[in-house]
Amino acid sequence: MGERKPDRATAMRLLIEQAKQELPLYEPDTFFCGTNTSCIGCPKKLMELVDSELSYWEHQLNTGNTPNFDDIRRFAKLCANVKRGLVRNQLL
Repeated sequence: MGERKPDRATAMRLLIEQAKQELPLYEPDTFFCGTNTSCIGCPKKLMELVDSELSYWEHQLNTGNTPNFDDIRRFAKLCANVKRGLVRNQLL
C-alpha cells in the first residue's frame, strides 16, 4: 500500500523547513540592496517577502490554525519563484 499523505499543517511545516534549508534566509549576503543595475528582481525584497510569509505561517501553525490547500500552493509557488530569482542574480 502507498504511503499516507501528510495533513495540511504537516505539509506546511515540511514546506517551511524545506524553504529554510534551500533558501539563504538568514545569510547577510542575501539581505543587501545594492545599486547594481544588473539585478533581476531585488534579492533583499524577495528574501523579506519569504521571511514574512514564513514567520506568518509558523505563527499560524503554532496557534492551531491550519492552512488550506491554496495557502500551501501559494507559499510553495512563492518559494520556487524566489529561488529562481536568486539563481538569476547568481546568489544560489
